[in-house]
Amino acid sequence: MMSSNIDGKVVVITGASSGLGEASARLLSAQGARVVLGARREDRLNSLVKELTGSGGAALAVATDVTRCAEVKRLVDTAVAAYGRIDVMINNAGLMPQSFLERLRIDEWDRMIDVNIKGVLYGIAAALPHMKQQKAGHIINVSSVAGHKVRPGSAVYAATKHAVRALSEGLRQEVKPYNIRTTVISPGAVATELPDSVTDPEAAERLHKFYAETAIPADSFARAVAFAINQPEDVDINEILFRPTRQDL
Repeated sequence: MMSSNIDGKVVVITGASSGLGEASARLLSAQGARVVLGARREDRLNSLVKELTGSGGAALAVATDVTRCAEVKRLVDTAVAAYGRIDVMINNAGLMPQSFLERLRIDEWDRMIDVNIKGVLYGIAAALPHMKQQKAGHIINVSSVAGHKVRPGSAVYAATKHAVRALSEGLRQEVKPYNIRTTVISPGAVATELPDSVTDPEAAERLHKFYAETAIPADSFARAVAFAINQPEDVDINEILFRPTRQDL
């Protein structure tokens, strides 16, 4: 079914080279969206763009490190230059190197804050001026079940994902004059490369086992994204929290 409110929309996605971003790019492109994909792994992006355009879709790749504000701005500006507007910004790039605080993995704390919080802010900063001018747009930020619950070993990750929810709620209230919609999506265990960012051996073993037993495919997230975008423009789906049926945490 061609989704009437997705067809033709210009959608920018960060973290689009794998996992949630890649699945969203595929589904939205299949439903007629024009997708502009950002990630650091340019080769992965280019092969995805080739696949999508080969299927008749409109897609562009822009190498993007979300910890660099100028690169996120370039990603969005490229979309606007190519297609004349930006309808949806999906701030999806994220990292989850879990460990107990006492392990003092400070470099990993810094990296999570840079990617998971600043990366989202830079995405908002890049998209908002265009959307204000258009008096239309939709910003989708990716939180996590960890944005609702804190577990041992996930304190910093959970803090970043709680921050995404707070930012999204502040944004929601501020953009009312511009007719901009905001959605924060909090997935549970979804099969992505996220557990691979865990360097702490004990945490990695625990997490890989949990994901192997519990995780659901990434297109579960893509369908949540499509649901939010596809609502009529006067309907603003602000928050989606979902888990695998068998996930108890």
